[in-house]
Amino acid sequence: MTSTNPLATYALRDGGGVPLVLLHAFPVDHRMWAACADALPPGLRVIAVDLPGQGHSELDGRPASLESAADAVHATLVASGEGNAIVVGLSMGGYVALALAERHPGFVDGLGLIDTRSTADTDEARAKRRRIADIVESAQTVDAVLGMPATLLGSTTASGRRNLFPVVESWIRAQSPAGIAWAQRAMAARPDRTAVLERFDGPVAVVVGAEDEITTVADAEHMVHATADGALTVVPAAGHLSAVEEPQAVAAALALLHQRVTSRRDSWLTRRWWYPPS
Repeated sequence: MTSTNPLATYALRDGGGVPLVLLHAFPVDHRMWAACADALPPGLRVIAVDLPGQGHSELDGRPASLESAADAVHATLVASGEGNAIVVGLSMGGYVALALAERHPGFVDGLGLIDTRSTADTDEARAKRRRIADIVESAQTVDAVLGMPATLLGSTTASGRRNLFPVVESWIRAQSPAGIAWAQRAMAARPDRTAVLERFDGPVAVVVGAEDEITTVADAEHMVHATADGALTVVPAAGHLSAVEEPQAVAAALALLHQRVTSRRDSWLTRRWWYPPS
């Protein structure tokens, strides 16, 4: 069954030009972007999306794959009138962003890949995801992933920003067991998409928390080296949820990405409409 129902979207900032579309991490939803969106410069249009089965977006029969998630994001944005976007994803959101760039390349003007990787899971990681999906479905609770803030948040946050732990846990508690299981199976099935970065010719911003032990600085460097126009930002004092832990630093990297995309578009339009004198 292929769903045509749209995903839940949220206009976090009003503005003009090509929008920044923000795709959240697992196992949370669009709320993780609030502080980062607030730190962006005025005038940028910012849209956050709840991925299938997360937040207020329904699964609605979609197969458990990042490809179906990417298609759902694209269909939702096109139906709302968007013709192109800068797609930014953190962790699972980054996996979806890469799938979107692969399946709908004309839609993606720029990529922001935050605390994520382009490579596939190891066999061990894939098996663990599927095991957790089975447990969550069987128990019909999200208890199996409630301990994730301890690995998602960095050591600086653990020592000096303890207030973030109950916030992230509350976001996890708000998710449905079916959505958690769906996302785990979708991530387990993803292929290596490094070749997508090698083919993508738009600006790419790769951002990683210096304390991220899930997707490391080495993972980020691997992605940057695969791009034709990539820039790396390592965020001090942040773990895997860098946009939550250090929102101003991540917002600065995304603002620069938006400038790079806008400059490239303006340059293309100048070349497109300039005619030499006769």
